[in-house]
Amino acid sequence: MTMETKLHSAPLEQIETEALVILAFDKDSPGGGLASEAAKTVNTLTGGWLEELYRTGEFSGKLYETALLHRPAGLAAKRLLAIGAGKSDKFGPAELRRVSGAAVRHLKSRSVREMALALDAGPAAPEQAVAAVEGAVLGEYEPERYKTEKKDGKAVESFAVAVPGGGTEVEQAIQRGRIVAESQNFTRDLVNEPANRMNPTTLAEHARQMAEEQGLECEILERDRMKQLGMGALLGVAQGSAEPPVLIVLSYRPESAAAAHLGLIGKGVTFDSGGISIKPSEGMEKMKYDMAGGAAVIGAMRAIAQLRPAVRVTALIPAVENMPGSRAQRPGDIVATLSGKTVEVLNTDAEGRLILADALAYARRLGCTHLIDAATLTSAIVIALGHVNVGVFANDQGLLDKVLAAARAEGEKLWTMPLDEDYKEQLKSAFADISNVGNRWGGAITAAMFLKEFVEPAPWVHLDIAGTAWLDEAKPFMAKGPSGVALRTLVNLALNWKD
Repeated sequence: MTMETKLHSAPLEQIETEALVILAFDKDSPGGGLASEAAKTVNTLTGGWLEELYRTGEFSGKLYETALLHRPAGLAAKRLLAIGAGKSDKFGPAELRRVSGAAVRHLKSRSVREMALALDAGPAAPEQAVAAVEGAVLGEYEPERYKTEKKDGKAVESFAVAVPGGGTEVEQAIQRGRIVAESQNFTRDLVNEPANRMNPTTLAEHARQMAEEQGLECEILERDRMKQLGMGALLGVAQGSAEPPVLIVLSYRPESAAAAHLGLIGKGVTFDSGGISIKPSEGMEKMKYDMAGGAAVIGAMRAIAQLRPAVRVTALIPAVENMPGSRAQRPGDIVATLSGKTVEVLNTDAEGRLILADALAYARRLGCTHLIDAATLTSAIVIALGHVNVGVFANDQGLLDKVLAAARAEGEKLWTMPLDEDYKEQLKSAFADISNVGNRWGGAITAAMFLKEFVEPAPWVHLDIAGTAWLDEAKPFMAKGPSGVALRTLVNLALNWKD
């Protein structure tokens, strides 16, 4: 079921809804807890309810803290929820997105099916509306497709942004927020599919169906075509599985495009056993998420098709299973890539960089002028940055600045990592042009250095999302499982592209 999103532009006291939500800031914030006009209005209408909560210590406004009032005096709403928004001077769209999601998850657990979140009118209202809707749609999502017993049918079916006097600009913002968040949930659905239901061919079918629905061009390269092209690195990874590999190519062509041609490349390993260099059994069930980069790119194209930026965008998703079958790639094998360079495979569990090498080279062959890849590439980035920041690597400062700006606007945390030429020493091979792994030190960096060999001279940014693409535990604002990270950054980058 798709959540309905809409605008309420009437005064707050007139809004008929099951629950009206008010942002209440930390009591020690600049301006105090009632730093928003909406909170002041509701406090007055209810005879000082919010002030009393602060005064008695029942509520302090810390992030995600809640206080619920039934049948609030002075309001048409059946319930009034005050939700903690933290410090007012540190509150922006990123925080609003999470608070909105937390409000949805809190109310749905109480069987509320309809709600409205009050925002202040003014120049910031459209930007806030986008974040509020995104947070609500993402917060409503539950990974329970294969459960025979759902969560008692609990769902928030309608979410409204309440901006007194809000007009067309806010309505358009609500529409954009819905498109982006639904595309992010589409990505999460893909990642949540278990490997027995999501193989490379199935992923291609999902991509093709989405492309048909959204008006995108879709081409699926199969094994024979990739062999003709010389994609030995990609095919080498796939040869241990009974499931055939595919290279999914999705194309968006605006009527009047910018000079640039943006290439989005996503790693699509639908299950990663590690191959002959097999992974430990603990946690291996999570390796269905090793196609999260590819899913994010497919989801981003779904949003791009609807929002129609002025830049041409082509997405490439190399999709394989990495399995230890009798024909599997062995440590010590040497493969020839599409670029012509040869690679000595020292570790078959470093497979993502191999399939990306051929996809990146093919993106250049298709005419992409700027390349961004997203991949659950290394456990080393998790050790370096934990589960908070995406590791970002780049060979071009201009493109990096654009990606960082897009991420900041979307509340996705990126941390720039080094890419010094000194690290390339670890990838030297006595028998091929390059090896696919170095030693254990700086593993995320040497993985990026490997990819860099297959993109230059094109400007390129690499997003290692291994630590952020999956939530091991539910958050107040989001369910356990795939996060859909990087999608919003990629969509924002395309929408705001300037040559």
